[in-house]
Amino acid sequence: MKRPFLKEEHEIFRESLQKFLAKEAAPFYQQWEQDKQVPRSFWKKAGEQGFLCPQVDEKYGGLNADFGYSVVISEEFEKIGTAMTGFGLHNDIVIPYIETYGNAEQKNRWLPKATTGEMISAIAMTEPGAGSDLAAVKTTAIRDGDDYIINGEKTFITNGHSADLAVVVCKTDPKAYPPHKGISLIVVERGTPGFKRGKKLNKVGQHANDTSELIFEDARVPAANLLGEEGKGFYYLMNQLQQERLMVAIQTVAGIERMLDLTIDYVREREAFGRRISKFQNTQFKLAELNTELSIGRTFVDRLVEEHMAGEEIVDEVSMAKWWTTDLAQKAAVECMQLFGGFGYMEEYEIARRYRDVAVTSIYAGTNEIMKNIIAKNMGL
Repeated sequence: MKRPFLKEEHEIFRESLQKFLAKEAAPFYQQWEQDKQVPRSFWKKAGEQGFLCPQVDEKYGGLNADFGYSVVISEEFEKIGTAMTGFGLHNDIVIPYIETYGNAEQKNRWLPKATTGEMISAIAMTEPGAGSDLAAVKTTAIRDGDDYIINGEKTFITNGHSADLAVVVCKTDPKAYPPHKGISLIVVERGTPGFKRGKKLNKVGQHANDTSELIFEDARVPAANLLGEEGKGFYYLMNQLQQERLMVAIQTVAGIERMLDLTIDYVREREAFGRRISKFQNTQFKLAELNTELSIGRTFVDRLVEEHMAGEEIVDEVSMAKWWTTDLAQKAAVECMQLFGGFGYMEEYEIARRYRDVAVTSIYAGTNEIMKNIIAKNMGL
């Protein structure tokens, strides 16, 4: 399938990334699953090779690359494992907040280390009582002279345990009405007094994806760490969610492709009742259906990538892509595992990991129900 936004230079970059991941990631992935995080040494190796934040301007250590490079990185990391999503979050979700809303001093302070892997980033949105409803966050940041005093708790934070800085969604005006007008974004750095990590969370899947709680108890943060303007945080979040949800769709399509490839290879080799499983009509129909749906999904998502690169507003469309592709991924995981039979339920088979890893994709970056609400609202319903 032709993908016009990917040129020869993107594919050369992809080949380099594939070789890097085959050597530095694939052999160690199972250990990372057990450790519940990817080691900092890998982040630094990825940074040295130019695989972190390629879109960042050259003066800050980036490649000033177009979004096509982010697509390539997301696809290839996903093929290693869904739990590599922390790199996509760092590259294409957190750092763009600093690029877009940070001032010159903030960019000089944080962006160079983000590109080398010296600094790992996270975004702290979700709270025990606030998920998709961001206006309901309770974490407060009250101005005290040249500082903000932050109090609150965040949960389900990707890269939370490893992060050297976190973009924290908080209320600088808890009494604002409507509530979203009191939200601001403040960068909290490792070592800040009153800022501590909670436990690494014991998730059903995505075990190598470092996920933890973040706790703020009278954490004193310089006012100079405010991103953009006070009270504009909710609008900044809404502006960036288009790319976040598009990235989920890109990664998900790559994950479906990986599951399909694994299953095709398996049914071609496995025999039952004297013939290969691939020769049964049920197997052929199931895989033909999944391949068709995968092609439809990739065509739609690739179109959205082109429109996003052109600067178009595609909030409805990325909402559609996010829910549809993640629903398809869950269907594909079930169908593919079934074709593996009992072996598909064994941890040493990658399809088992894929099965448990895709479950959360319909929840993060806004639940699929919220995606449908957005679409319905924009339909005038």
